[in-house]
Amino acid sequence: MVFAAVGILLGPLGLGVFRLNIDTELIKVIAEITLILVLFVGASVIDVRALFKEYKIPFRLLFIGLPLTMFLGAVIARQFFPGMSPWLIAMMAFILSPTDAALGQAVVESDDVPPETRDSIAVESGLNDGIALPPILACMSALSAGAGAHLDTGYWAKFALEHIAFAPVIGGSVGWLGGMLVDRASKAGWMNPTFQRLTSISLAILVYAMAENLNGNGFIAAFFGGLLLGTKTTKVREQIQEFGDTEGQQLMLFVFLIFGLVLVPFAANYWDIKVLFYAVLSLTVIRMLPVAISLIGAGMDWGTVGFIGWFGPRGIASVLYLLMVVGTLGVRGHEQMLSVIILTVLISIFLHGISAVPLSKIYGRYAARIK
Repeated sequence: MVFAAVGILLGPLGLGVFRLNIDTELIKVIAEITLILVLFVGASVIDVRALFKEYKIPFRLLFIGLPLTMFLGAVIARQFFPGMSPWLIAMMAFILSPTDAALGQAVVESDDVPPETRDSIAVESGLNDGIALPPILACMSALSAGAGAHLDTGYWAKFALEHIAFAPVIGGSVGWLGGMLVDRASKAGWMNPTFQRLTSISLAILVYAMAENLNGNGFIAAFFGGLLLGTKTTKVREQIQEFGDTEGQQLMLFVFLIFGLVLVPFAANYWDIKVLFYAVLSLTVIRMLPVAISLIGAGMDWGTVGFIGWFGPRGIASVLYLLMVVGTLGVRGHEQMLSVIILTVLISIFLHGISAVPLSKIYGRYAARIK
């Protein structure tokens, strides 16, 4: 909230100290490095076996709730913005589907919230940005290919091979080998804790660069590089993750500053009542209804379902994917879609930021009472 507010204050809507264009190359570079590190470090903390065996609620949220959120978001957007192309509508719905662990941090770290609820929100927000990435890339690819190319079966087969099949193999291989080498070097005394920490951003960028040089998608590769990180020594793995998480937090705060400084002033020119209404629906009905459906039969009370449904803030993943779209497709012709995403994130930053602590306390008392 603070960084976004300072950005707005210093930008054209406030004091006008800084004036930057949304498609400035520096912004694209910062966004790409941040996204690479967020995907890599976020995936590295996931225990895949535990996800399927122990995290039944996050599994439902990710593989039932997330697709339903994407579908419902696209269906409703089609009614609000009939002039927008189907690919743009789908991409907007996909970009607005991931939740943000950073904005939900006050909830995830709150002692008032029961551990199982905290874990469900944390695992969901840690994984859904990586899951949402392939369909976003598919929409970008179709839009950049032109009107006819995306209908070609060969084109889609090549896209699937490079982005969905090839990139995970490259990313997983480099992540596993790199992590294993760090592990062995650390055990042999060749690498002290300082350099163990530094390998987080080094490995993330190496995975990305390797995939891009071999015609794979670097972002998907970064996610799988973290997911299959070959470091098995607990202490070394913690060093990598903690430093990567700290660097990621620093970069994310800078992105929120850019968000207020650059993105909000750009989008404000295109906001109207339809954009506002859809943004509110995105944070309520489009998020909360799929969550409720996905948790049917899970044995959860409606208070918990409502709490999990509300704390699905839109933040860093949506902003980074938006900047990725701008860097690839440009701004012209996409103004309305960008304005919807920016307003949704802006409302979420402040609504979820303000409500996190008081609602966590209220829910904590409620959970203790019904236990």
